Amino acid sequence: MSRIFFDTNIFIYLFEDYEPFSSMVDACWRRMTHRGDKLVCSAMTLGELLVKPTKMGAASLIEQYDRAIHSRAQVVNFDAVVAWRYASLRATHRLRNADAIQLACASHFGVDLFITNDKELHKLNVPGIGFIAPLEKVPL
Repeated sequence: MSRIFFDTNIFIYLFEDYEPFSSMVDACWRRMTHRGDKLVCSAMTLGELLVKPTKMGAASLIEQYDRAIHSRAQVVNFDAVVAWRYASLRATHRLRNADAIQLACASHFGVDLFITNDKELHKLNVPGIGFIAPLEKVPL
């Protein structure tokens, strides 16, 4: 069993129609389920996913996204301990705030794989994260 962190863009592909990425995430999710892997995301991911349906005033979609995240993933909070990891990442890498928060949460939880299509993150080596990989190269 592996602990796998989905960046926000991976959840967007899962919930919305962004082919060919949506099919890739669906296949990845099926492999993860078969293997018994644990899905992890940050509370910020949930917040980012809720922006669009909130702007649209789509209460049912907000509820659907919230329920889908909590039924599939362990949601990691950004707290004072994670803030120290965030500060270290921002001090040593040229990262956007959101990326540093995601990586700090994943690092704190100790994930085996961080999946993102953000090409700037693929080259990083972050303690507490086994591998950072793009969706099309997920080693599952």
